[in-house]
Formats: sequence, C-alpha cells, structure tokens
Amino acid sequence: MNIVLHQPEIAGNTGNIGRTCRATGTSLHLIEPLGFKLTQRELRRSGMDYWEELDVKRYMNYEEFLEKTPGAVIWYATTKAEKTYADVSFGKNDFIMFGKESAGIPEEILAVNRERCIRIPMDPEARSLNLSNSAAIILYEALRQNGFPGLLKEGHLHRLSWKE
Repeated sequence: MNIVLHQPEIAGNTGNIGRTCRATGTSLHLIEPLGFKLTQRELRRSGMDYWEELDVKRYMNYEEFLEKTPGAVIWYATTKAEKTYADVSFGKNDFIMFGKESAGIPEEILAVNRERCIRIPMDPEARSLNLSNSAAIILYEALRQNGFPGLLKEGHLHRLSWKE
C-alpha cells in the first residue's frame, strides 16, 4: 500500500503517519511544499526516530508525483466525497492521498477524480478528523481487504500464556 500526503503542514501528523506506514510496511509519498523541514533535528523533535527505516519518496509537485507513478490507482480522501472508504475495493498496491491539514486536497484535483474520492463518515457538524487518524482508519481498511499482507496477525503474552 501507499500513503500520499499532498503538502502536509504539521510535522507531528506526518510523523504519526510515518510511524503507521513503518508498522504496516506501507510506502509514504510526500508532495511538496511541506510545512516543515525534514532535517534530522526536526525529525527527532517530532519523535520520528524510525524515519530511516521508512520507505519515503518526495515529489516537487502533484504533476511530478503523477509522472513518477504511471498507472497508479489513487484514492482521494476528502470530506467532499459522495462515497465512503468502506464502499470501495482497495488493491494491494493502491495509493491513498490526503491533503494538507488546513485545506485538504485541492478541488482542481478532486473535480477530475470524482469516482476515486472517498470519505470517512462523521457527524455533519464536524469539520474533519485529524489527518493521522484519517490515514490510519482508511489504511487499515485497505490492508484488511487485502488480508493484512506481511503483517503479524496474532500476538503473544510476554510473561504468561493464554488460558485455554
């Protein structure tokens, strides 16, 4: 799977999403401009000490992203969509794009991708969910639909054994 952040503004959100990507073997794609610097100091400050273990790709703009991912199936997460993330079938190599915290994905992109726009159901009075929470919700549904490929699906107690 692939998570795409279009012009993310908050390092902490990107860090949380990066951690989720690392834990699930998902690639993270960042479309610039970013609202923060990806320096060692900033990464450490945001608790992103696992960043070197993460598959991250950066693009100067949306056009470069499209150029470097030909044929990609891209889902656009937006509060403006008509269908929910549970209404679609995700492929194991799909891309799920999220927009910047203050404005979402530009409507110029959404308008030409209507059939690939998805939303998370929520109270009509709510403006939106936190970006990192939204990414986790949709990513885990996509992974579930594909059988959680490569992920550990059962846990073990550390000190005790499960009671029969």
